[in-house]
Amino acid sequence: MIKNSFIFALFLCLSACSAGYIGEQYLGAKYVSDPLGEEQEPDTDPIIRFDAFDCVTFVETSVANGDKDKLVQIRYKNGDIDFLNRNHFTESDWLQNNTNMFENVSNQYGKTKIRHAVIDKKAWFKKKHNINTKFKKQNIDLEYISYSDLQTIKNTETLIVLFIYDNPKIYDKIGTDLAVIHVGFLLPNGKLRHASSQQGRVIDVDFIEYVNKRKQNKNNIGISLVKIK
Repeated sequence: MIKNSFIFALFLCLSACSAGYIGEQYLGAKYVSDPLGEEQEPDTDPIIRFDAFDCVTFVETSVANGDKDKLVQIRYKNGDIDFLNRNHFTESDWLQNNTNMFENVSNQYGKTKIRHAVIDKKAWFKKKHNINTKFKKQNIDLEYISYSDLQTIKNTETLIVLFIYDNPKIYDKIGTDLAVIHVGFLLPNGKLRHASSQQGRVIDVDFIEYVNKRKQNKNNIGISLVKIK
């Protein structure tokens, strides 16, 4: 009985630690836009680093628990390290190429809507990087909870939170639609852990307070909640 109780307690401890403290070792690390690359042209940044993050690389590195091989699997389709093969877009690449690791569970936490996005990677590569590609446009339907329908979220495990965006003017700026504008972790204690460009580092903030500030911009429309399998 004592042995079984110990095992159960250990299980609860490990579950709580993995759920509540993911990415804790990177708190305070500085924010740097696009800090990772392929160590060769056109992006000579390192494949992995632990001193600086943007919002996406913070989530990726934390989920991989600092393991380079796991990080590569998350960041690149089929783990093939190449700039064109990188999961640049959360909507069309990151979620779809990592279905074995991530699942959109927004409908478990509230009333959902669909954000339809047309991701034009060919136009984006040309406009942002002057690279010609043969990518075709992708129609993406992303389930999300609108800010008007958002209630208190009582999650017992850490979730990845995607902040959803809708602004037609983004086409002129980057050449494509964009539905996901920011990512972070929603911890069970109600904190958002994320790499903040405004604060210049990885921080914990109150999730609801952050949402209330974000939704003041009409182009910010809601969140998607993603489970780490």
